[in-house]
Amino acid sequence: MHFQHAPEVWRDFPTLVPAALVIDGITPDVAIDDRLTPFYATAAARLATTSEGALPEIQAWRRTFSAMGLKPTQYRCAAESLLRRFKKEGTLPTIHPLVDLCNAVSLAYAIPIAVFDTAHVTDFLEVRRATGTETHSTFTGTTEHPAPQEIIFADAANHAHARRWSHRQSAHSTIRPTTTTALIVAEALHPTARTDIEHLTDALATTWPRPPRSAILTESSPRFDF
Repeated sequence: MHFQHAPEVWRDFPTLVPAALVIDGITPDVAIDDRLTPFYATAAARLATTSEGALPEIQAWRRTFSAMGLKPTQYRCAAESLLRRFKKEGTLPTIHPLVDLCNAVSLAYAIPIAVFDTAHVTDFLEVRRATGTETHSTFTGTTEHPAPQEIIFADAANHAHARRWSHRQSAHSTIRPTTTTALIVAEALHPTARTDIEHLTDALATTWPRPPRSAILTESSPRFDF
């Protein structure tokens, strides 16, 4: 199995810095609350002095969404949506230890993080432009077809595991109590993306008893095999 971005994504978005991690031995009973607190505190401190939309990480994603032909205040990257909810409610709902951790880290770094149950991904996952034939399973139980040229996360079974790039994941490969192995993908495009992605990767890698496999991808080395 592997993960990669298609050549046209690297061509059209040359400031992209993605990280991919694979974590094995996941269980739903890991105590995670104490580990979330520092990330929540970082997010709260940043939001106390500026709006989420003014953060450079979010500004870069807004420009990217505009370049994709999307209205950035209608379709927000997942990190911006989390920050808006956190600012309003002061916390985030508990879902699963792995998801809760990734959400907290996403808040602290203002970088979208996607988490996929690899048991529900067929052969590979590629960030590419849609043909319009792919299927996307929503959390309400319906099926959608991404528009042609929309950037999606697609597998060999033609399932769109995320739509509008970092906007919305599919219910098909969501993390669940039976998940044992997960692929985590973080993507940034802002000026300090490389440094921030390195720190984000370290934050995720040091949380679990079994060290994950990870890589920071580049246009010249775009594929992560696992």
